[in-house]
Amino acid sequence: MNEWLSRLRPHKTVPKTPWTAEHRWEFGLQRFSILAFGLFIFGLGDSLLIISGLGNAPWSVLAQGISINTGFSIGVCTLIISALVLALWIPLKERPGLGTLSNILIIAFAIDFGIQVFPQPQLFFMELIYVLIGITMVGIGSALYITCGLGPGPRDGWMTSIHRRTGIPVGRVRLMIELVVLALGVLLGGTAGLGTALFALFIGYSVALSFGVVSRITHG
Repeated sequence: MNEWLSRLRPHKTVPKTPWTAEHRWEFGLQRFSILAFGLFIFGLGDSLLIISGLGNAPWSVLAQGISINTGFSIGVCTLIISALVLALWIPLKERPGLGTLSNILIIAFAIDFGIQVFPQPQLFFMELIYVLIGITMVGIGSALYITCGLGPGPRDGWMTSIHRRTGIPVGRVRLMIELVVLALGVLLGGTAGLGTALFALFIGYSVALSFGVVSRITHG
Protein backbone atom coordinates (compact mmCIF):
# COMPACT_ATOMS: atom_id res chain seq x y z
CA MET A 1 0.00 0.00 0.00
CA ASN A 2 2.79 2.43 0.94
CA GLU A 3 4.61 1.67 -2.31
CA TRP A 4 1.41 2.28 -4.27
CA LEU A 5 0.78 5.58 -2.47
CA SER A 6 4.36 6.68 -3.09
CA ARG A 7 3.66 6.54 -6.82
CA LEU A 8 1.03 9.25 -6.34
CA ARG A 9 3.47 11.91 -5.14
CA PRO A 10 3.40 15.01 -7.36
CA HIS A 11 6.43 15.73 -9.55
CA LYS A 12 8.07 19.16 -9.49
CA THR A 13 9.33 19.17 -13.08
CA VAL A 14 8.39 17.79 -16.50
CA PRO A 15 9.89 14.27 -16.51
CA LYS A 16 11.88 12.89 -19.43
CA THR A 17 10.31 9.68 -20.71
CA PRO A 18 11.20 7.04 -23.32
CA TRP A 19 8.85 8.80 -25.72
CA THR A 20 10.14 12.37 -25.19
CA ALA A 21 11.21 13.83 -28.54
CA GLU A 22 14.54 15.54 -29.19
CA HIS A 23 12.88 18.21 -31.34
CA ARG A 24 9.33 19.45 -31.93
CA TRP A 25 8.79 17.76 -35.30
CA GLU A 26 10.27 14.35 -34.46
CA PHE A 27 7.51 11.98 -35.53
CA GLY A 28 7.26 8.44 -34.16
CA LEU A 29 4.25 6.15 -34.11
CA GLN A 30 4.43 5.42 -30.37
CA ARG A 31 5.11 9.05 -29.52
CA PHE A 32 2.31 10.39 -31.69
CA SER A 33 -0.11 7.76 -30.31
CA ILE A 34 0.67 8.89 -26.76
CA LEU A 35 0.35 12.53 -27.81
CA ALA A 36 -3.03 11.95 -29.49
CA PHE A 37 -4.33 9.87 -26.57
CA GLY A 38 -3.27 12.52 -24.07
CA LEU A 39 -4.92 15.32 -26.03
CA PHE A 40 -8.09 13.28 -26.47
CA ILE A 41 -8.26 12.55 -22.72
CA PHE A 42 -7.68 16.28 -22.09
CA GLY A 43 -10.61 17.21 -24.35
CA LEU A 44 -12.92 14.62 -22.78
CA GLY A 45 -12.08 15.99 -19.34
CA ASP A 46 -12.89 19.48 -20.52
CA SER A 47 -16.24 18.24 -21.86
CA LEU A 48 -17.14 16.75 -18.47
CA LEU A 49 -16.72 20.15 -16.81
CA ILE A 50 -18.91 21.73 -19.50
CA ILE A 51 -21.63 19.08 -19.15
CA SER A 52 -21.60 19.35 -15.35
CA GLY A 53 -23.13 22.83 -15.51
CA LEU A 54 -21.15 23.82 -12.41
CA GLY A 55 -18.66 25.94 -14.30
CA ASN A 56 -16.06 25.39 -17.01
CA ALA A 57 -12.33 25.85 -17.18
CA PRO A 58 -11.66 29.53 -18.10
CA TRP A 59 -10.90 28.93 -21.79
CA SER A 60 -13.98 26.76 -22.12
CA VAL A 61 -16.06 29.53 -20.52
CA LEU A 62 -14.89 31.74 -23.39
CA ALA A 63 -15.52 29.03 -25.99
CA GLN A 64 -19.01 28.44 -24.61
CA GLY A 65 -19.73 32.18 -24.62
CA ILE A 66 -18.69 32.45 -28.26
CA SER A 67 -20.73 29.33 -29.06
CA ILE A 68 -23.85 30.87 -27.54
CA ASN A 69 -23.45 34.00 -29.65
CA THR A 70 -22.46 32.37 -32.95
CA GLY A 71 -24.23 29.02 -33.03
CA PHE A 72 -20.97 27.14 -33.59
CA SER A 73 -20.25 24.11 -31.38
CA ILE A 74 -18.01 24.60 -28.34
CA GLY A 75 -15.39 22.39 -29.98
CA VAL A 76 -15.33 24.52 -33.13
CA CYS A 77 -15.09 27.67 -31.02
CA THR A 78 -12.21 26.10 -29.09
CA LEU A 79 -10.45 25.41 -32.40
CA ILE A 80 -10.98 29.00 -33.57
CA ILE A 81 -9.69 30.44 -30.29
CA SER A 82 -6.62 28.19 -30.40
CA ALA A 83 -5.87 29.23 -33.98
CA LEU A 84 -6.18 32.92 -33.07
CA VAL A 85 -3.91 32.47 -30.04
CA LEU A 86 -1.40 30.64 -32.25
CA ALA A 87 -1.37 33.70 -34.53
CA LEU A 88 -0.31 35.77 -31.52
CA TRP A 89 2.90 33.69 -31.43
CA ILE A 90 4.13 35.42 -34.62
CA PRO A 91 5.28 38.73 -33.08
CA LEU A 92 6.68 36.81 -30.11
CA LYS A 93 8.73 34.54 -32.44
CA GLU A 94 7.58 31.35 -30.72
CA ARG A 95 8.02 28.14 -32.73
CA PRO A 96 5.13 25.64 -32.99
CA GLY A 97 5.58 21.89 -33.24
CA LEU A 98 3.67 18.78 -34.15
CA GLY A 99 2.11 18.79 -30.69
CA THR A 100 0.97 22.40 -31.10
CA LEU A 101 -1.04 21.69 -34.24
CA SER A 102 -2.34 18.38 -32.87
CA ASN A 103 -3.46 20.22 -29.73
CA ILE A 104 -5.68 22.54 -31.78
CA LEU A 105 -7.40 19.77 -33.73
CA ILE A 106 -7.69 16.86 -31.29
CA ILE A 107 -8.85 18.74 -28.20
CA ALA A 108 -11.55 20.56 -30.19
CA PHE A 109 -12.80 17.25 -31.61
CA ALA A 110 -12.71 15.52 -28.21
CA ILE A 111 -14.72 18.29 -26.53
CA ASP A 112 -17.54 18.01 -29.06
CA PHE A 113 -17.36 14.20 -28.92
CA GLY A 114 -17.60 14.17 -25.12
CA ILE A 115 -20.51 16.60 -25.07
CA GLN A 116 -22.41 14.29 -27.42
CA VAL A 117 -21.52 11.02 -25.65
CA PHE A 118 -21.59 11.69 -21.90
CA PRO A 119 -25.08 11.82 -20.32
CA GLN A 120 -26.25 14.99 -18.60
CA PRO A 121 -26.04 14.55 -14.80
CA GLN A 122 -29.31 15.15 -12.95
CA LEU A 123 -28.05 15.36 -9.36
CA PHE A 124 -25.62 17.83 -7.79
CA PHE A 125 -23.53 14.91 -6.50
CA MET A 126 -23.06 13.60 -10.04
CA GLU A 127 -22.31 17.09 -11.36
CA LEU A 128 -19.54 17.35 -8.77
CA ILE A 129 -18.22 13.90 -9.75
CA TYR A 130 -18.10 15.06 -13.38
CA VAL A 131 -16.04 18.08 -12.35
CA LEU A 132 -13.56 16.03 -10.29
CA ILE A 133 -13.17 13.36 -12.97
CA GLY A 134 -12.79 16.11 -15.58
CA ILE A 135 -9.98 17.79 -13.62
CA THR A 136 -8.25 14.43 -13.21
CA MET A 137 -8.52 13.67 -16.93
CA VAL A 138 -7.19 17.09 -17.93
CA GLY A 139 -4.24 16.50 -15.59
CA ILE A 140 -3.51 13.06 -17.05
CA GLY A 141 -3.93 14.29 -20.61
CA SER A 142 -1.63 17.25 -19.96
CA ALA A 143 1.10 15.03 -18.51
CA LEU A 144 0.98 12.65 -21.48
CA TYR A 145 1.06 15.26 -24.23
CA ILE A 146 3.60 17.56 -22.54
CA THR A 147 6.08 14.72 -21.94
CA CYS A 148 6.05 13.99 -25.69
CA GLY A 149 8.12 17.16 -26.14
CA LEU A 150 6.47 18.05 -29.46
CA GLY A 151 5.76 21.67 -28.63
CA PRO A 152 3.38 23.43 -26.24
CA GLY A 153 -0.29 24.05 -26.91
CA PRO A 154 -1.16 27.49 -28.30
CA ARG A 155 -2.18 28.90 -24.91
CA ASP A 156 0.85 27.53 -23.04
CA GLY A 157 3.23 28.76 -25.73
CA TRP A 158 1.67 32.21 -25.64
CA MET A 159 2.06 32.29 -21.86
CA THR A 160 5.74 31.26 -21.86
CA SER A 161 6.54 33.63 -24.73
CA ILE A 162 5.10 36.62 -22.86
CA HIS A 163 7.05 35.51 -19.79
CA ARG A 164 10.35 35.42 -21.72
CA ARG A 165 9.71 38.73 -23.47
CA THR A 166 8.57 40.71 -20.43
CA GLY A 167 10.26 39.02 -17.49
CA ILE A 168 6.94 38.85 -15.65
CA PRO A 169 6.80 35.61 -13.59
CA VAL A 170 5.11 32.84 -15.56
CA GLY A 171 2.53 32.20 -12.84
CA ARG A 172 1.48 35.85 -12.89
CA VAL A 173 1.26 35.84 -16.69
CA ARG A 174 -0.93 32.73 -16.58
CA LEU A 175 -3.17 34.27 -13.91
CA MET A 176 -3.65 37.50 -15.87
CA ILE A 177 -4.48 35.64 -19.08
CA GLU A 178 -6.91 33.29 -17.33
CA LEU A 179 -8.70 36.15 -15.56
CA VAL A 180 -9.13 38.16 -18.78
CA VAL A 181 -10.34 35.08 -20.67
CA LEU A 182 -12.73 34.14 -17.86
CA ALA A 183 -14.19 37.65 -17.61
CA LEU A 184 -14.71 37.87 -21.37
CA GLY A 185 -16.32 34.42 -21.43
CA VAL A 186 -18.73 35.31 -18.64
CA LEU A 187 -19.70 38.55 -20.42
CA LEU A 188 -20.52 36.45 -23.50
CA GLY A 189 -22.70 34.09 -21.47
CA GLY A 190 -20.30 31.24 -20.64
CA THR A 191 -20.80 29.28 -17.43
CA ALA A 192 -18.50 29.97 -14.48
CA GLY A 193 -19.05 28.74 -10.95
CA LEU A 194 -17.99 26.07 -8.49
CA GLY A 195 -16.48 23.92 -11.22
CA THR A 196 -14.36 26.85 -12.41
CA ALA A 197 -13.08 27.46 -8.87
CA LEU A 198 -12.29 23.77 -8.31
CA PHE A 199 -10.47 23.62 -11.65
CA ALA A 200 -8.33 26.64 -10.74
CA LEU A 201 -7.61 25.16 -7.31
CA PHE A 202 -6.73 21.60 -8.29
CA ILE A 203 -5.54 21.54 -11.92
CA GLY A 204 -1.94 22.33 -11.00
CA TYR A 205 -1.84 19.48 -8.50
CA SER A 206 -3.57 17.15 -10.96
CA VAL A 207 -0.90 17.81 -13.61
CA ALA A 208 1.98 17.50 -11.11
CA LEU A 209 0.57 14.26 -9.70
CA SER A 210 0.18 12.87 -13.23
CA PHE A 211 3.77 13.84 -14.02
CA GLY A 212 4.81 11.89 -10.91
CA VAL A 213 2.91 8.77 -11.97
CA VAL A 214 4.34 8.93 -15.52
CA SER A 215 7.87 9.43 -14.19
CA ARG A 216 7.71 6.50 -11.77
CA ILE A 217 6.07 4.15 -14.25
CA THR A 218 8.65 4.89 -16.97
CA HIS A 219 11.62 4.74 -14.60
CA GLY A 220 10.56 1.61 -12.72
